Amino acid sequence: MRVLVVGSGGREHALTWAFARSPEAPELVCAPGNPGMEAIARCARVDPTDASAVAALADDVAADLTVVGPEGPLVAGVVDAVQARGRLAFGPRAAAARLEGSKAWMKAVLRDAGVPTARYASFGSGDEERAFAFLDTLPGLYVVKTDGLAAGKGVVVTESPAEAREAVRAYLSGDAFGDAGRTLVVEEGMSGPELSLLVLCDGRSAVPLPPAQDFKRAGDGDTGPNTGGIGAYSPVALAGPGVVDEVMRTAVQPTLDELARRGVEFRGVLYAGLMLTAEGPKVLEYNVRFGDPESQVVVPRLASDLLAHCRESAAGHLATPVVVDPAACVTVVLCAEGYPAAPRTGDLVEGLDDAASLPGVTVFHAGTARGADGRIVTAGGRVLAVTATGPTVADARARAYGAAARIRWPGLHYRRDIAADAAS
Repeated sequence: MRVLVVGSGGREHALTWAFARSPEAPELVCAPGNPGMEAIARCARVDPTDASAVAALADDVAADLTVVGPEGPLVAGVVDAVQARGRLAFGPRAAAARLEGSKAWMKAVLRDAGVPTARYASFGSGDEERAFAFLDTLPGLYVVKTDGLAAGKGVVVTESPAEAREAVRAYLSGDAFGDAGRTLVVEEGMSGPELSLLVLCDGRSAVPLPPAQDFKRAGDGDTGPNTGGIGAYSPVALAGPGVVDEVMRTAVQPTLDELARRGVEFRGVLYAGLMLTAEGPKVLEYNVRFGDPESQVVVPRLASDLLAHCRESAAGHLATPVVVDPAACVTVVLCAEGYPAAPRTGDLVEGLDDAASLPGVTVFHAGTARGADGRIVTAGGRVLAVTATGPTVADARARAYGAAARIRWPGLHYRRDIAADAAS
């Protein structure tokens, strides 16, 4: 069996790592992949957002299954292009990927499906004063989001009316995120613990994977700017079977039903970003792919075959039961100097083999490249996801931080409190 994995980040490395352990022993190709994936797959230099080029590569390698990792290629219609050639592809088609590609459309789907979520309004160019008026109706915690994709950075959460207004100005003018921000969503802030739930979907039904909790703020104690996510852990004590069942009943299934009513079929992974409020779980956002860094703690906990799950989802019939290993998993993302605003690249990374040699530790590459001399250098803001498993969250956390301490490059930084509360 040949599997083509589209993408180059930590999520795609984790997926490829899991596929390499499948009983089916597939031949793996990654487009474009990264240096960490080279040890288990052949990497092809193809632009992952070029739908025609990816589809042609799927033909060239005779891929039995193409797994599309990042949101950009999904929104660009890579799954559509691969399927148009008669090949199986895992992930939503472009029409369903709008759940992440347009936050305004996603909120409208939630509204029509009756899914619990924050009060909101959408605004476009020329709507600045209307947006300000809506902000004035909110009770004091303001959320301003780009409508389009912004690599996980297009969200401002603030208690300051002035900061919220400045975000509205910067987004609608295009100064902050270009066209992705010229339409925006303003929401009432919610309070409570956050939770990430990844759900396999086959167009009609859905099966949850183990929940995770991620960390978005750049600094310890949830301070600093939002990032694409710089740490995660699983299991989450707050997310018992009752919580997951409630989310499936009140959010996931109604969403799939509403999409079907609109003539849109969702196959792939639906990522529900949740707030566990005093009134019950509410949806903060939907993403249409495996989370990053949530994948790095969810995928290692699967005792069943992820490749079988993905193939069945793509074919429209989930059948293999999801089996979860009771072990805990923690990932700590090591970041480049300047991340998230302006990460520096090209720094030599040392200590990778030393870190990966520790028991229970896997180092997933997220933003790396090979320098002119063939050695690994930084090539993005989130450089590595140091992941560890253990009998408890505390054990996994200690292993992950022990491994992270063995890796070096100038300006390396990471949060020191990932999963600290869960480990206490």
